[in-house]
Amino acid sequence: MADPADDYDYQGPATVTIDGADITVELTLRGHFQGLDGIYRWYGRIRPNPELAAAVGDLADAQVTTAFGTVPAVIGDLDFWGRYRISGRSTPPFFVPKSLAEIEGPRSVH
Repeated sequence: MADPADDYDYQGPATVTIDGADITVELTLRGHFQGLDGIYRWYGRIRPNPELAAAVGDLADAQVTTAFGTVPAVIGDLDFWGRYRISGRSTPPFFVPKSLAEIEGPRSVH
C-alpha cells in the first residue's frame, strides 16, 4: 500500500525570492485543476529554514523557482513543525502533463 505522505507532485530543492533576496529551500508541492473557475491551484509546505523565517514573518509575496520554472507565490501560515505554507495559481513550478502522451511518457524538464 502506498504511503499517503508520498502523494505529491514535486518534492525537492527550490529558490524562494522575497524582496530580491534568494533563499534556497526544500519543499513539497501538490496541485489540482479547479473546474469551477478554470484555474490550476498549487500548494505545499517548505521545510523549516531559519533564513526564510527571518524574511517572511507572518506572510510574504514571493517567487519560487525550480528546474521547471519561476512563478509567483504566497508564503503564509507557519505550522507546528516550523514549515511555511506556500501556494500559487495558474502555472505551477513543477511538471503537469497536458496530454495523454505526457502522462504515459517519462517526465522531463521543459
